[in-house]
Amino acid sequence: MDMQSVFWLALLVVLLVIELATLGLTTIWFAGGALAAFVLSFFSDLLAAQIGLFAMVSLILLLFTRPFAVKYVNRNRTKTNTDSLVGRTALVTETIDNLAGKGQASVAGQVWTARAAREGEKIPEGTKVKILKISGVKLIVEPAGK
Repeated sequence: MDMQSVFWLALLVVLLVIELATLGLTTIWFAGGALAAFVLSFFSDLLAAQIGLFAMVSLILLLFTRPFAVKYVNRNRTKTNTDSLVGRTALVTETIDNLAGKGQASVAGQVWTARAAREGEKIPEGTKVKILKISGVKLIVEPAGK
């Protein structure tokens, strides 16, 4: 086995270990490209061809199998913790004023620091707001009627 084959085999192993550690379908596409380049390294010493095949196979796998994987793998994933709050309605318990750095909202029995999505907008206490996202430990909200 020459050095190019060893390189592609090592890259394949590293990418598979990363994939197994994360289980996030992040490097599996490139592991396929590394496997193809590894096989090619037995038939051709041209590094440019190996790199080209690696890039082409990785790109093809990424473009054609990732949408399927995203759709069907982990599709029954239950939202947990903060993920489950996005899109819900909260009640402003302290007027939200980004300029003054003040504001709180209550959701699911918990009081969170809250900020308005649009700068300069004040949202008075007692207003129902929609949670757009969570940034750090702050709810980013807009009035629920929008």
